[in-house]
Amino acid sequence: MSLQELFKTKKTFLWSGGSGVLLAAMILLVNTPLFGAIEYAKENAQAISSEHGGVEQGEVSREAGKTVWPATLDKAAYDQKLLSLVHYKEPAPTIVETTNPDGTVSTSTKIISDLRYADDTNVTVADKRWPPSAVYPHGDALLPFNRILAFYGNFYSTRMGILGEFSREEVLAKLLAEKKNWEAADPKTPVIPAIEYIAMVAQADAGTDGMYRAAMPDEHMERAYDMAKEINGIMIFDLQVGLSTLQKELPAYEKYLKRPEVHLAIDPEFAMKYGNAPGTVIGTVDASEINWVINYLSKIVRDNELPPKVLIVHRFTQNMVTNASAIKPTPEVQVVMVMDGWGPKDLKRGTYSQIIIPEPVQFTGIKIFYKNDLKPPSLGLLSPSEVLNLNPKPIFVQYQ
Repeated sequence: MSLQELFKTKKTFLWSGGSGVLLAAMILLVNTPLFGAIEYAKENAQAISSEHGGVEQGEVSREAGKTVWPATLDKAAYDQKLLSLVHYKEPAPTIVETTNPDGTVSTSTKIISDLRYADDTNVTVADKRWPPSAVYPHGDALLPFNRILAFYGNFYSTRMGILGEFSREEVLAKLLAEKKNWEAADPKTPVIPAIEYIAMVAQADAGTDGMYRAAMPDEHMERAYDMAKEINGIMIFDLQVGLSTLQKELPAYEKYLKRPEVHLAIDPEFAMKYGNAPGTVIGTVDASEINWVINYLSKIVRDNELPPKVLIVHRFTQNMVTNASAIKPTPEVQVVMVMDGWGPKDLKRGTYSQIIIPEPVQFTGIKIFYKNDLKPPSLGLLSPSEVLNLNPKPIFVQYQ
């Protein structure tokens, strides 16, 4: 039986962010070979790096006669952007009393900064969780100078996201329309469109190896990549590993990750490390597994002298990611924890505050469901301006 036929049977069905999951009711209604030698995103990275004070990607060293890597980072601009994500305001002036030699007392006002700086880690604010202390990335990093705006899905399914619901032309037109909405809401932050394709899909059928997951064909990967190319964006591929592991599955995708414009997402909801079938319980990954992925990606970046990768981690319950405080971004990999739950606006805000904010890693994101977020009692989707009122502001936004 072909994969297409398998997906159409009533005995086998796909599980993905929003359909058929075990809900964590106390928290929210939730869900949650390769391409040719196309180098289109290197030009984007070059422009971004130059704009923010880094060495342009592709700039040639006069001394060495070769490309300079890694690009340098404008740390001051990076820190300032981080502070803008947390709506930072300078403390109010403090009254300072000074005793003069003659015994009189003079008063003056002084601003006592609550900003804390270190040589190798970004700015933090005293007594605040955000922004969390993390290593500076290389200078050609996408975040936080840009916001990534992703459309999500799988070409085999109309229920797993917008990528499978509409034609290529409609998807790209809708994505560019959303891009304009976000640019209007936050003119100071350029928007990079992204195609997030579910490259490995957790499923209810065990399959021939009993791992409850199916890898998508190479043609799908190339199609998703080509869609990103057409709109001068990036591609993100998403892994739902079922009963397998990230350590077993990720190496097969290394050839994709050697491309500067290809990034990675992992979906703990469908990482079934305790042997349950996908959809019967919510899966989980530990910080140790995420750090393994970060280190794996970091080596690819170093070995191939690439711009930093972005790692997306989907999350809508506490237990989906254990020991989150131990997750360690690197100069080569930036980590975004994405609130992946659906429901009315207040429910989404509540889950963001309960699941994402208390355990800061590096950056935050949010998923918006075109259909599930409109189910009663919802009165509408979160608008860009409403999302930007969250603290911290999500730097990654995904539509399903």
